[in-house]
Amino acid sequence: MPFSQTYNPLNSAWLSTLAALLPIVILLAGLGLGRLKAHQAALLSLGVTFLVAVALFGMPFGMAALSVVYGAAYGFLPIGWIIVNVIFLYNLANQKGLFSILQDSLTAITQDRRLQLLLVAFCFGAFFEGAAGFGTPVAVTSSILIGLGFSPLGAAGLSLIANTAPVPFAGLGTPLVALQGVTGLDLRALTTTVAQQLAIFDILIPFWILVTFAGWKATWEVWPAALLAGGSFAVTQYLVASLHGPWLVNIVSALVSLGVLVLFLLKWKPRHIWRFKTETVNAQKPVHSRQQIFGAWLPWLILSVVVFVWGLPEVKSFLDSFSLVRIPVTGLHNLVLRMPPVVTAAQPQSAIFDFSWLSASGTGILAAALIAGLWLGYSLKEMFETYLNTWKQVWRSLLTISTMMAIGFVTRYAGMDGTLGLAFAQTGAFYPFFGTLLGWLGVVLTGSDTSSNVLFGSLQRITAEQLGINPLTMAAANSSGGVMGKMINAQSIVVASTATGQYGKEGEILRYVFFHSLGLAALAGIVVMILARL
Repeated sequence: MPFSQTYNPLNSAWLSTLAALLPIVILLAGLGLGRLKAHQAALLSLGVTFLVAVALFGMPFGMAALSVVYGAAYGFLPIGWIIVNVIFLYNLANQKGLFSILQDSLTAITQDRRLQLLLVAFCFGAFFEGAAGFGTPVAVTSSILIGLGFSPLGAAGLSLIANTAPVPFAGLGTPLVALQGVTGLDLRALTTTVAQQLAIFDILIPFWILVTFAGWKATWEVWPAALLAGGSFAVTQYLVASLHGPWLVNIVSALVSLGVLVLFLLKWKPRHIWRFKTETVNAQKPVHSRQQIFGAWLPWLILSVVVFVWGLPEVKSFLDSFSLVRIPVTGLHNLVLRMPPVVTAAQPQSAIFDFSWLSASGTGILAAALIAGLWLGYSLKEMFETYLNTWKQVWRSLLTISTMMAIGFVTRYAGMDGTLGLAFAQTGAFYPFFGTLLGWLGVVLTGSDTSSNVLFGSLQRITAEQLGINPLTMAAANSSGGVMGKMINAQSIVVASTATGQYGKEGEILRYVFFHSLGLAALAGIVVMILARL
């Protein structure tokens, strides 16, 4: 029997909104204030989510249980599968001592830690966000930063903050393709509008991570490099978005920004070289051959090439043609009805688990790790032992991520997300600001800009048209605002904690990035408010 979502089950908009917010409040409070471990906070929040969905929002018990299973499965594939294999590659490289050579090779470009942060977290991270998404850039860049000598907390937090502006164009433009699908708006126009809204953040984020890392004075000393990295990224992002579409925005922008910055740093040096306080300047720096330097970078170069190729639509379609298994979740698929005013007419919600094991980004990363491992001289037995140890290393993270996704799926199918969306839609003239924050909240809840766009994209268009606002502006704002929530959603934090060996310290990472996320989201809302009035 179908379940029709109800968005005001307590006959009070305020009480219903508070009930819908309760699970995320419990989760963030458990991590940030209660200092619970991530899996403990997640399981507690899941229990609260389940009770609220069934007892208050009237969701049938069986459908709620199926939502948990469906969300948990999605948490493992594709997200958890990426983490396992990125950490596997990191372990293979680290056991061969390649990170010390990689660090020395970066100092050949610049010995300044601020500038290394720009190269790795901003430029390199944007490339991986464009090629794969789903936590790949945070896992990769935080691992590299650890190898360069950054503290685990700093590597995790800075990688999360840097992974913002590129997010709408992640995975070859997947979030915007999904947004176009639920809004019916022109894809090119949506892509261009998002690029306009994020242009200031493309320029701002390099400065933001530098100030967070080293302070205002130290940032001012390298402002030309930060401006060049962000400015070249912003210009390229807008040109590719408006002339081509969402698919290659991040990849082209990241490569242009990286190339321009490297060329600039080969000619320009800051007045003072910024190093860690505990770092000693070794006049006799190790001399590595070109072959050794190439070997240190090769695992990551292999990863870049394989992930990029793996994500190409033609390759993905080919791999899916003989490996994709689509599994309808019987008892849930098309039995949940999303109702007006969230949508224009009753809309059945699909629940199909795509078991795309071969085309998944994590499988591409595993292939890259195996290729790199063979090149590094590992035997198959040694790689198997390392892989087994990697699973032992990350199993708690996998449990946590699956639990987080279960929370998001129950929230979605119960209609709790619709309740929150309608609450934001009541803000009238201030809707451009609060509608942007709705996108932020959507990513905090679901862990994905794509999922947030699917959840709230239609609502954004409907509300904008009712208020006389350009629907393109608000649909795009859902994605632009959403990216600022990426750094504090629990899945991203667990990815960062796992990649930096900080599992159990997710609360520290959350406290490190929370106000950055909130501040950037508010700033995004102000930008959208201004653009909506032009």
